[in-house]
Amino acid sequence: MTGVGGHAIGAALWLLALAVPSSWAAGASPAAVGESIYLRGVLGSGRPLEGSREAGGPPAKGAEAACVNCHQHSGLGTSEGRSLIPPITGRYLLQPRAKGTDHSNLPYIEGMRANREGYTEATLARVIREGIDSDGRTLGYLMPRFALSDADMGALIAYLKTLDTQRAPGVTDSELHFATIITPDADPVKRRGMLAVMQQYFSDRNTRQMIPTPTMQAPGKSMYSKSMYMVNRRWQLHVWELTGPASTWQAQLRRHLTQEPVFAVISGLGGENWAPVHEFCEKSALPCLFPNVEVPVDASGDFYTLYFSKGVLLEAELIAGKLLGTGGAPAVKAVHQIYRAGDSGEAAATALAAALKRHGIAVHSHILPAGAPGAGAAQALRGASNGEALVLWLREPDVAALGDPPQAAAVYMSGLMGGMESAPLPSSWRERTLLAYPFDLPDRRRVRVDYPLGWFTVRHIPIVAPQVQVDTYLACGVVAETLSHMSDAFVRPYLIERLQRMLDHRLMTGYYPYLTLASNQHFASKGGYFVHFAQATGTRLAADSDWLVP
Repeated sequence: MTGVGGHAIGAALWLLALAVPSSWAAGASPAAVGESIYLRGVLGSGRPLEGSREAGGPPAKGAEAACVNCHQHSGLGTSEGRSLIPPITGRYLLQPRAKGTDHSNLPYIEGMRANREGYTEATLARVIREGIDSDGRTLGYLMPRFALSDADMGALIAYLKTLDTQRAPGVTDSELHFATIITPDADPVKRRGMLAVMQQYFSDRNTRQMIPTPTMQAPGKSMYSKSMYMVNRRWQLHVWELTGPASTWQAQLRRHLTQEPVFAVISGLGGENWAPVHEFCEKSALPCLFPNVEVPVDASGDFYTLYFSKGVLLEAELIAGKLLGTGGAPAVKAVHQIYRAGDSGEAAATALAAALKRHGIAVHSHILPAGAPGAGAAQALRGASNGEALVLWLREPDVAALGDPPQAAAVYMSGLMGGMESAPLPSSWRERTLLAYPFDLPDRRRVRVDYPLGWFTVRHIPIVAPQVQVDTYLACGVVAETLSHMSDAFVRPYLIERLQRMLDHRLMTGYYPYLTLASNQHFASKGGYFVHFAQATGTRLAADSDWLVP
């Protein structure tokens, strides 16, 4: 749906929307039907939405015809090449024609048209059905024509009015409120390092804030000039520290969000279980941007949570690809893996076992008891000595306590869990062990990492967890840059959408060689290397592969 706007919906059309026809699915409300049409391309009857195009172009049907594909979750549109997809939310639909310079006081959105007539209920229905806008002009090829019934049309228009209807929680005239979330199983050293970076970043931004300036300059005066200005607001950080069992975390988060409304969650830190936090943010439509977690949640239908990397789950995919080989029979018939119960390696080992068993590879797991770091690793290794391949999902104390390596097995290890280039891998293991490495190589990322590390040093921030601290700095910077392009359009889904569009143009990407987020993607870095230690001692790594994307 491209190029629409309008006045309030008339009583007749509104009553049509409320009069639920018998053809609609049982129990469906107009609001639910409008949402279903917009997000999923499903009509009130359950049939797929169908859209035709001018000049006999290919029709769109079902999910492919859903409005969200062009106008996004926010309803604020996007750009496709040189084509601008305009906003169709209530505020932009109902806005009358601007009368002169600076009359349009809506936040500037690419594709907005302040110089067109406002839509009425009749012209809005016409543009959806026939592609003729409020000024009587025919819309372009990108806009399908939808033969909606009056009831479905009323439901869709009513849903459009719910989009972008008011200022988002956590936004005031002078402040933007953000939270960061820390689970009780998070590493205390990483917690200290992450919070030091966030608190300093917020302090720097607030003390160095300039007077209000336009986010973009138009030549001379225009009807968009006023809307292009962005008010500089003070950033307020709320630290939500969770306690107790994971079953209580969502209730705690609900209380936090009620008492301290925030616009988004930035960074954060988790241990082995981040799922309750992820699920809460999705249910609350609360952006959760780049938390520091080793086991993120991979759910294709979710929208509000973004991660830099898939963590140990990415490592499992890399190792699975290595063991399965390219074409033909798998490289091995039996794999042993060692992990400690209750740690991140448990989820990775489960994912790896599932991937290998689908191809007929036998997987034997050796589970160390929770806690007691360093204890039991050598004994578990003896039980895994007869496999063709050995996979280690172990922390540094367990890595240091491995003892002698097995004679025949190829060895793979989680670089993320084991400490990356600082892993205390015994010298007898170093040449033959391949580390799954979901970051850029140390010599290649040096320039991108040195800047935040220098920022820490100048501000006397102890560098206690470099990768977590650099990722936290990167998350804050990405959010700040994204907000600078939003011109006071504080809509939570729009924050996600603008970030997705902006990220792949960013030069400073920290530990990652590339960061990209297309629509419906949740992981900005999508690959990794296999590396081994180049010497019996020290931290120098040698790459055994190019950058691999599973």
